[in-house]
Amino acid sequence: MKILVINGPNLNLLGTRNPNMYGTGTLEEINNFLIDEFKHHDLVFFQSNIEGEIIDCLQNALKDGTQAMVANFGAYTHTSVAIRDALEPITFPKVEVHISNIHAREEFREKSLTGEVMNGIITGFGKYSYVLGIQAAEQLATDLE
Repeated sequence: MKILVINGPNLNLLGTRNPNMYGTGTLEEINNFLIDEFKHHDLVFFQSNIEGEIIDCLQNALKDGTQAMVANFGAYTHTSVAIRDALEPITFPKVEVHISNIHAREEFREKSLTGEVMNGIITGFGKYSYVLGIQAAEQLATDLE
């Protein structure tokens, strides 16, 4: 299964940005961990700090054979109507993930604009949020067959 893993703004700073909240692992370490955990899938990783590049990635996923998606849109989760709109036409399984528990943080982080058009949201389990997200996407894809 081809699964797209998207990471949004500032996630390239994992390991150095607020390690008490996000841990000390880097995004590259998380990606390598996922590759080891899901050898049977074709995982495609994308990270950008730029909203338009994330939208382009989402639009490309509609035609490149992507079968499922796991995404951590970072701060765009709470602010981007444009990313939300780009997610709407995607019909393959899509799961939003967050390393920290967005409901235990600042009030503005509790609302997920992007989550409104995702199949589900997994939040607060560190790098295991990605594992759970991929497992959920797998199950959703199996249910659609």
